[in-house]
Amino acid sequence: MSANPDLREMAGHLDTMSLPDEQQFAVNDEAIQIGPIPRITIHGFFLNESSMRVAEAAMEDRRLAKAHLKLDTGGIPAAIEIFSQAPTPNLIVVETAGHKEDLIASLDNLAEYCDAGTKVIVVGDVNDVTLYRDLISRGVSEYLITPMSVLQLIASIGTLYASPDAEPLGRTIAFYGVKGGCGASTIAHNGAWSLARCFESEVVVSDLDLPFGTAGLDYNQDPLQGVFEAVSSPERLDETYLDRILTKCSEHLSLLAAPATLERTYDQSEKSFELLLETMRASMPHVVLDLPHAWNAWIKNTLLNVDEIVLVAEPDLANLRNAKNAADMLKQMRPNDRPPHLIMNKVNMPKRPEIKPDEFAGALGLTVQASIPFEPQLFGTAANNGQMIAELDGKHAITRMFDDLAQSVSGKAQPSRSPRSSLGGLLSKLKRRAG
Repeated sequence: MSANPDLREMAGHLDTMSLPDEQQFAVNDEAIQIGPIPRITIHGFFLNESSMRVAEAAMEDRRLAKAHLKLDTGGIPAAIEIFSQAPTPNLIVVETAGHKEDLIASLDNLAEYCDAGTKVIVVGDVNDVTLYRDLISRGVSEYLITPMSVLQLIASIGTLYASPDAEPLGRTIAFYGVKGGCGASTIAHNGAWSLARCFESEVVVSDLDLPFGTAGLDYNQDPLQGVFEAVSSPERLDETYLDRILTKCSEHLSLLAAPATLERTYDQSEKSFELLLETMRASMPHVVLDLPHAWNAWIKNTLLNVDEIVLVAEPDLANLRNAKNAADMLKQMRPNDRPPHLIMNKVNMPKRPEIKPDEFAGALGLTVQASIPFEPQLFGTAANNGQMIAELDGKHAITRMFDDLAQSVSGKAQPSRSPRSSLGGLLSKLKRRAG
């Protein structure tokens, strides 16, 4: 079907429409110029066998080698059934057929379960400029008309994530212990593990405690390269170089380890880690930063620029003083951001006088995200084995605490259980990100 010229003009993308044969070459050239798609998760729901074959062929393309793709049949109803019980991925591709009104209503239902950061590509058989305007204005990222080609689909995904104008993909989460030895690294590593496991989303842990970092030990890895190589060669640092120095810990979790040696000193400048963070953010959905307990220019600068901050403290007076100073400083530095998440660690240690977690949090003007009990046998065994708590005991209450922490810092909403709204709310959650 040849596309209406007005519709192509509105779309602004030749690859969104079915074009005459002589125009398909422009679409192919554009797709070929698209760079590698970052480590996003994509879930497609198709109605027609031909569309499914196109998606399967796209999965084999070199540009989607880093992405995690899953394909199902059933269109929008199947997507609603799945995402009413699970968080949404970075990108949903849904195929629809039928009247415009039915499409709008079914997308409205799907929007009830979409996280703010989720993008949606709609594949449909209705070639109508008004429909296109409605979908784009309501937050849909792209509309493709069937029959689509493999390169049309790749180009549409690439425009969203791989083009120079695409917004950064990643969410940066910094874990900071207010006092040495309070267990912030252990919390960070287990929280990252839960984030990768629960959401099946790509996570990279960057251990920024260069001389004493423990991420390699906790994940039972001994990489030859890591953070130090990345920040020491800024002229080489790009997504390709980052791929080479990352260590794979699980299907969805990668590590950028600290050297953890004293052969040199690590006197980093204020901006030393900025390029690294920007590079990781461009290619990873979630970046977990394990910060050392120190206070210098680069740590302050990092805390200023991340999306989420997790403060870890023990329930004693020295931790309270430090946490109060940190919370006040962060409130001043980040007046328009969410307050930090507060984790109380090693709670109920035998024979130790403690400040009650709620009183501790009240003094900071925060709420307690989790109070993790003192369990030396559990944490010691996991550390000695190079395991996470979830690997050692997946049903333990502390495992659920880490899952809840992952949920809280992920930026993903819990699946909605509220009654589905009418047309006016279509994809409002998606528009928040688009706006």
